[in-house]
Amino acid sequence: MNVNIQNVRFTADAKLLDYIRKKIGKLATFNDRIMSVDVFLKLDNVVHQIKDKIVEIRVKVPGRQFFVKATSKSFEESFENSLDSIINKIKRQKEKQAA
Repeated sequence: MNVNIQNVRFTADAKLLDYIRKKIGKLATFNDRIMSVDVFLKLDNVVHQIKDKIVEIRVKVPGRQFFVKATSKSFEESFENSLDSIINKIKRQKEKQAA
């Protein structure tokens, strides 16, 4: 599984990147055919003092692609929300294939 993390309009610290890689590694337990995972970390509302943190995750499996997006005040929270959503999508797709 190829993991690609991209930062948009800022530089992420190593602690955040390690946290994301560790959690993304667990996706393989839900689908062993995942080819690649793209994670996009973005800042929104650059004009205001408090910036919203946006996390987008794209997972590619043979014949399918899953995409989720979450926004909150911290990257960790946004990432957790989007990871939960992508896991649910992967599980549903796998259940459909089994049926």
